[in-house]
Amino acid sequence: MHQLRTDDSGDEEPASQSDKSELHGTLKTLSSKLEDLSTCNDLIAKHGAALQRSLSELENLKLPAESGEKIKAVNERATLFRITSNAMINACRDFLDLAETHSRKWQRMLQYEREQRIRLEETIEQLAKQHNSLERACRGAPGLSSSSTGITSTAKGSVQSAKGEASDEDEETEYFDAMEDAPAFITVTADPKHHRRSGSNLSGASEGHPEDWNLEDSVFESSNQSSYNESTCKDLLPKKRRRTRIPDKPNYSLNLWSIMKNCIGKELSKIPMPVNFNEPLSMLQRLTEDLEYHELLDKAVKCESSTEQMCFVAAFSVSSYSTTVHRTAKPFNPLLGETYELDRLEEFGFRSLCEQVSHHPPAAAHHVYSKRGWTLWQEITIASKFRGKYLSIMPLGAIHLEFHSSGNHYVWRKVTSTVHNIIVGKLWIDQSGEIEIVNHKSKDKCQLKFTPYSYFSRDVPRKVTGVVSDADGKAHYVMSGTWDEKMECSKIVQSSHGSTSTEGKQKTVYQTLSPKVLWKKYPLPENAENMYFFSDLALTLNEPEERVAPTDSRLRPDQRLMESGRWDEANVEKQRLEEKQRAVRRRREAEAVEALEEGKDYEGYIPLWFERKVDAVTGELICVYKGGYWEAKDKQDWSMCPDIF
Repeated sequence: MHQLRTDDSGDEEPASQSDKSELHGTLKTLSSKLEDLSTCNDLIAKHGAALQRSLSELENLKLPAESGEKIKAVNERATLFRITSNAMINACRDFLDLAETHSRKWQRMLQYEREQRIRLEETIEQLAKQHNSLERACRGAPGLSSSSTGITSTAKGSVQSAKGEASDEDEETEYFDAMEDAPAFITVTADPKHHRRSGSNLSGASEGHPEDWNLEDSVFESSNQSSYNESTCKDLLPKKRRRTRIPDKPNYSLNLWSIMKNCIGKELSKIPMPVNFNEPLSMLQRLTEDLEYHELLDKAVKCESSTEQMCFVAAFSVSSYSTTVHRTAKPFNPLLGETYELDRLEEFGFRSLCEQVSHHPPAAAHHVYSKRGWTLWQEITIASKFRGKYLSIMPLGAIHLEFHSSGNHYVWRKVTSTVHNIIVGKLWIDQSGEIEIVNHKSKDKCQLKFTPYSYFSRDVPRKVTGVVSDADGKAHYVMSGTWDEKMECSKIVQSSHGSTSTEGKQKTVYQTLSPKVLWKKYPLPENAENMYFFSDLALTLNEPEERVAPTDSRLRPDQRLMESGRWDEANVEKQRLEEKQRAVRRRREAEAVEALEEGKDYEGYIPLWFERKVDAVTGELICVYKGGYWEAKDKQDWSMCPDIF
């Protein structure tokens, strides 16, 4: 298969030669240059000697005294030139000898390294296949897949854990869901900084200020039912019909390992990837997909308690991962200056704008305004490493969310995504790490833990757990669920110290009321498996739309061709766009060098709709929306937009 050594970022020049032919070509060129140098040495020696003879003959002629003096001076200069030339000739001869001696040694070393790399690639591939076989064998082994039921005894009787699953004794977190009329006992590892004993002012689980829960209960109950009521109301209003399908993905069989084995340790944006491993959406559109469950934020606006509001914000932060469970394809890396708008002001009350503000590292700025009472903004840089069997994707940058009426300002960061089985087996994605959400006004916090998937764990896969606590560290709610299905919150009525884990960590037992579902994933549309596993929202993101900026991702030609199933044409178009971007980059670099030589300042690339400012809350330099886009759209004046497509 012809290997396309191009990348989405458009930095690497195309190269079609293999490593071996490139090595031999370099050595051949070096040998040729050494021969040229040797020939020049001989010519300098020959012509230098001839010049000396001619000058000596001139000195022996009977000439006027003045001419004789001049010839004598020239002869002295020629002598100096000959001495210098001889020194250079000797140095060149030494260099030639060294180069000839070492070039054979270098050639052997390079050949050895190349063979070692090939052997290493084969070993990694073999190990991955063995690992895959072992995993399949382990999954098929009797006893390992079955899980025991965890039971804890209380004065009121036994409380059984949900789904018949119990955490390992030495795990950090144990969850026991409540029966219909009884409080649950939830065990979590105590963090002295965040969770203090908070049951002293409560009179027990059966009393535990149930009237407070009843008040809040109505908020949660209505929030669970409101999506149905809202959708019923929406159906009565006229709204734009949006597409519900895209062309089926063509059946191309390509070996991902054949392309990626040369890229171990590289940044993802530098991996030479044809569109065959992409999905027909840009990273800007994927970032906009975070808003799929925007109604959680609309509900959060109505919360009177900041800790209750935190529960909805936490559920929203988890919901953005639900779409990734089957999405193993890579989104298009946007071109510098590319934008993406999602105007759902009339339908859902919000407007979203993204812009690619940096090329290396690739960074996108995002701003969302909702007339229902909140604003969200972020600048995300994607750092990634290919490590052989898996690919790690680390989104860097803070997500900001502010509620207009209360001024509550929440900040959090994304967890690491890992794509497994790059070499062999079915690709699958996992999320792991911790998210700390902080309300910078009230100082409430939520610590969420994404548990990495393990074949041998008795925990439910893709588990997310967490605790919402106030500024004093008192825990108010327990969050639990999975990032691909749903999130629940349970109100804490009492907490006490539990047993110490095998790792020596102190556990805290939270006594809670029945859990309330805050977020549940929408089912995927029919035929999703043939449409890149896109959700209903994702299917509409690349739908052609009038009046958008000429830099909008919907207008990107290679992405459009790919969505239509014309992948060969898309690959050609992708190379054209990347070369166009490289040419602009080279011109910008030349301007920077010219400005430096003239002692002038060079400003560099300036984003069109965003500007760099120090964030007052985090102290970080972040690209924030400076305004003007929607006004330009109203006027249809796009004269300031760069020509990137």
